[in-house]
Amino acid sequence: MSKKKAFALRVNEDMLNAIEKWAADEFRSTNGQIEWMLMQCLKDAKREPKKKKE
Repeated sequence: MSKKKAFALRVNEDMLNAIEKWAADEFRSTNGQIEWMLMQCLKDAKREPKKKKE
């Protein structure tokens, strides 16, 4: 599994509320939902991270 790096993210309250509700509907944490959303956007843009060879 790749290493995770923490960073601060500022979003407006309405956006965060919408993400929290979506996360609850999908049985994910808010953080997990944001990670999933970002990965979907990267895949759609064909910019997903390359997998490291072990």
